Amino acid sequence: MAAGPRLRPGPWKMGVATMGLLELKYYGSDLRAWAIAAAAAVATATALFLLRGLAGRVLSGRAERTGSEAARLFADAAMRLRFYFILAVAAYAGSQALTLQKTPSRVLGAAVAIAVLIQIGVWGNGLIAFLIAAYVSRTVEQDPAAATTMSAFGFVGRLVLWTIVVLVGLASLGVNVTALIAGLGVGGIAVALALQNVLGDLFASFSIVIDKPFVIGDFIVVGEFAGTVEHIGLKTTRLRSLSGEQLVFSNGDLLGSRVRNYKRMTERRALFGFGVTYDTPLDNLSAIPGIVREIVESREMVRFDRAHFKAYGDYALLFEVVYYVTDPSYNVYMDTQQAINLELLSRFSEHGIRFAYPTRTLYVERGDAPASP
Repeated sequence: MAAGPRLRPGPWKMGVATMGLLELKYYGSDLRAWAIAAAAAVATATALFLLRGLAGRVLSGRAERTGSEAARLFADAAMRLRFYFILAVAAYAGSQALTLQKTPSRVLGAAVAIAVLIQIGVWGNGLIAFLIAAYVSRTVEQDPAAATTMSAFGFVGRLVLWTIVVLVGLASLGVNVTALIAGLGVGGIAVALALQNVLGDLFASFSIVIDKPFVIGDFIVVGEFAGTVEHIGLKTTRLRSLSGEQLVFSNGDLLGSRVRNYKRMTERRALFGFGVTYDTPLDNLSAIPGIVREIVESREMVRFDRAHFKAYGDYALLFEVVYYVTDPSYNVYMDTQQAINLELLSRFSEHGIRFAYPTRTLYVERGDAPASP
């Protein structure tokens, strides 16, 4: 029996082969579902990248034109959208087209949850920084301590925020957070004992921030050291001395020291003295307190207190004068004292009163010369 004509493979056979390949299962889903998932993930990631760039540019421009704090905040939030968060959201969007097995689904869910938590932490960190900067910019002129106080509160806020993020992330991974916290509490006691000096400085910094014995910009004197406060950190406080070098103090030592804050001086008490010669006539001696009073009261921003003949010195009759300068600036005080000294010299010259200076008088008594032998 002769063989019949051989048929060429038709398109239907290729279609059957293709349909068979698409029906193959990978982790519980066929290739068609994986293709749809990949397309959805790429589309979601592209849309988020475009949205981040567009929102950042538009909101930043609006904030610059109008000065809107809300626009600046949302522009910052858009620019803080992280790459890993976009990938996690894209992967989650694509997974909705898949029928995943239990293990891959759990791994993907944990990865997405961690990415979302970290992104929330990044946004929260940006929000704290924005609120601190806005508050300080509004109040720094009226209250210079605002910068120091809010910086410390910002550190505490960030510490609390990231602690919550870590604990929630561990809980999402199935870790027993309660037992972990209890273990950290026991370990924290040992760490606290080992780091008691560091922790003492840390709590001292919070005491300085809350009680505000000094703030950034104040001129203070601690023992024999003096300078302007430049930085209040978690462990040390730094001063810039008058001679230019930086002075670094431990917060614990600084809090236990006696600090003189000259920035908060409302007025400056000035005390000075002078001496006149012993041969000054009594009338001129009696007139000196009145002359000094007139000179002091003629100056601006000065309140006269007293002028007295204080004591008999070794070579001078001593006077003491006290007055107050209502401007606490040291330069104003020195200008005032200089003007008073010059006027005293002029007025005393008019009255024939002489300032005393160290002298010694020798009295030589000559008797009869001895007889020659």
